[in-house]
Amino acid sequence: MAKDNKTEKATPRRREKARKRGQITRSREVSSALAVLGVTLFLGWQAQDWGMQWRQWFSQWLDVATNGELTTGVPLMQTTAVAVLKWWIPAMLLGWTMAVFGMLSQGGFVLASEPLTPKWERINPASNIKKLFSISGVSRFLKSMLPMSFLLYLCISIFSRDWEQLIHAGGMGAEAVLGWAFGHAYEVAWKAGLVLLVWSGVDYLLQRLEFEKNLKMSKQDIRDEAKETEGSPLIKGRIRRLQREMRRKRMMQDVSRATVVITNPDEYAVALDYQPDTMAAPMVLAKGRNLLAQQIKQIARWNEIPIVENRPLAQALYKAAEVGQSIPIKLYATVAEILAFLYRTQSHMRTRAASAALEGQRPEA
Repeated sequence: MAKDNKTEKATPRRREKARKRGQITRSREVSSALAVLGVTLFLGWQAQDWGMQWRQWFSQWLDVATNGELTTGVPLMQTTAVAVLKWWIPAMLLGWTMAVFGMLSQGGFVLASEPLTPKWERINPASNIKKLFSISGVSRFLKSMLPMSFLLYLCISIFSRDWEQLIHAGGMGAEAVLGWAFGHAYEVAWKAGLVLLVWSGVDYLLQRLEFEKNLKMSKQDIRDEAKETEGSPLIKGRIRRLQREMRRKRMMQDVSRATVVITNPDEYAVALDYQPDTMAAPMVLAKGRNLLAQQIKQIARWNEIPIVENRPLAQALYKAAEVGQSIPIKLYATVAEILAFLYRTQSHMRTRAASAALEGQRPEA
């Protein structure tokens, strides 16, 4: 039932964890097929040159033996070893390169320590025998028999096609027999390499599907992973709520230094600050709707900050400007008119207060 619930694709984090454990889609048959096909084609390409080299080598040592100078000393062994190495080293390097390329093309370079950790069940004969006769072991055996069947059919069809030549091979010379044998061996080898390459591609696709199936997650797995990476939703919600409260508290504290509060009058309230000497444009200190708007107006009354009712302006400021930002350019003129009116009113009030103070200081006649 647990596997039935795994209907969601694996997340990038789950894939990364699987990769760190060395769990990637990788078919060994791909590397083997590329190595076999590459070495076969290389041998066929160099066959004529190598044939001439070996013919010269045999002629040289037959001449030496004919002249009576052939010994079992070091020169014979050295030249033979050099000839063999010159023949096999390029082929071995090519096979190794093709195998490494096949491995890297299936998932890149992966360095994981977990697969290298010694486990008793890997070397336990009883567990290995049990795996051999299990359903998965039988399925692997049947899968391996499929390409072998193709290879067997390939060999039978080639030799059936040239069966008459094989029967009459005794009438051919030694060189012709060797050429015929090498040609047929080369044909079997490169065709077998193609069969193995095709089968390795099919095997890789099957392993890819199985790997993706095993990586699937349930919705609960995704939620648990989200909790691990981002934290519990309850904790995140509490953190966001505390952050909102702190921002609101700081915003309400800033209302006390506002220049003017624009209201709607009951729904919106926006507190603006403008210092002509230091600011290029008025800045929004606080804004709110409904209950928060009433709190902003209450603080403004406590601090004797002018409250101006302008319905369209209050709504436009609330929607177009954020706290801590300057007001939009299109609202400069309207706000400037309000500020100019406030400055004139405050100037008149200061003049009247000064005049009243002077009147109070005059001596009675």
